Amino acid sequence: MSAQHALWHPFADMGAVDGDRMVITRGEGSYVWDDAGRRYFDATASLWYANFGHGRPEITEAVSRQLRELDSWNLFGYNANRPAIELADRVAALAPEPGSKVFFGSGGGDAIDTAVKLARAYFAQTGRPEKVHVIGRAQGYHGTHGFGTAVGGIPANAAAVGPQPPEFSHVPFDDAAALEAEISRVGASRVAAFFCEPVIGAGGVLLPPEGYLEEVAAICRRHEVLFVADCVIAAWGRLGTWFGIDRWPLRPDMITTAKGITGGTIPLGALVVAPRVAEPFFTGRPGAPIFRHGPTYAGHPVACAAGLATLDIYERDGLIPRGRELEKPLADAVSGVAGHALVAEVRAGLGFLAAVELTAEVMEADPGAPVKLQRACRDEGVIVRNLGRGVAVSPPLVAGDEELDLLASALPKALDRLAAQV
Repeated sequence: MSAQHALWHPFADMGAVDGDRMVITRGEGSYVWDDAGRRYFDATASLWYANFGHGRPEITEAVSRQLRELDSWNLFGYNANRPAIELADRVAALAPEPGSKVFFGSGGGDAIDTAVKLARAYFAQTGRPEKVHVIGRAQGYHGTHGFGTAVGGIPANAAAVGPQPPEFSHVPFDDAAALEAEISRVGASRVAAFFCEPVIGAGGVLLPPEGYLEEVAAICRRHEVLFVADCVIAAWGRLGTWFGIDRWPLRPDMITTAKGITGGTIPLGALVVAPRVAEPFFTGRPGAPIFRHGPTYAGHPVACAAGLATLDIYERDGLIPRGRELEKPLADAVSGVAGHALVAEVRAGLGFLAAVELTAEVMEADPGAPVKLQRACRDEGVIVRNLGRGVAVSPPLVAGDEELDLLASALPKALDRLAAQV
């Protein structure tokens, strides 16, 4: 075992990482620099979250000011802090459902686990405690907490960690009829919630078929199943709207969000809860049911101060619509490799994210090809993310023609490098 460093990376082959780390030391706008001084276009917005790029002084100032005023305080019981109250009100005011409530956590995984527990608690409080089953989608990604792993539909993420919690099942990501069939199989009287990303992110940037989201939302309504929109990736401009799911005329029962809520500067997650789901816990009188759940850092004042400054940046700089404005330029930038011999499919055209999938022949010849393609792009000065059978991009919303031209140039060169290896 190497003793070089103690740091254990998530989702990493540590045998390959050790001695080959890319150590990023500085960021500004759409670019980052490594410890050798080389500059890269951050075409991933780090991990889907640096929506306004890197190095924003407004965040630094807001965090510094809050640390000097109140460095920490919890929200348990009757406790509160001003930034948490203000951020919850601002997020709720943007939600599709007027009167929504906001439950904070430390990130997207917290928000998912909160949503699972709250869905079950809601039905328990409304006289239907048997409604505990949760349905997810194949290739869906909902974090790596306990319930998030179970509702997620990427088999590798649940492998080798023992049995998953019962009362979870999955349906194809693009077949609304399959959801209705699964609800019938389980029994509508037992199904609590359906979790759905507007665009599947970490599962490969899979776009919803036309009409799919409206249809599954209607199915959930018909069977009294809570529709939970997982917008951890899709929100904060990634699809050109505040939450991503509000690009469609839908009103989910719950929306999970994180990442871009602080531009990734400080960990923060939020569950936006429609009033019909929150109502049993907000009776307006003592003795209301208590939702016995919450992470230590829920509504941390410094994280919420960063969130407030982040919303200011989105509004002042007009960044939220750019996810839609830039979807065609991004699609144009990546479409140039659609005819490459190594490419099976290019997925783009809905929001500021895209994926390039390698052919089955390439994957059979070298299952590590996506990692090699990622490294080849990095050698061309562009950071992409290896996902499944290819690579994905999700640039900062501040990226422009220069950065997209760099991406359009790097991808074919990287694929040619990979072809020489495979």
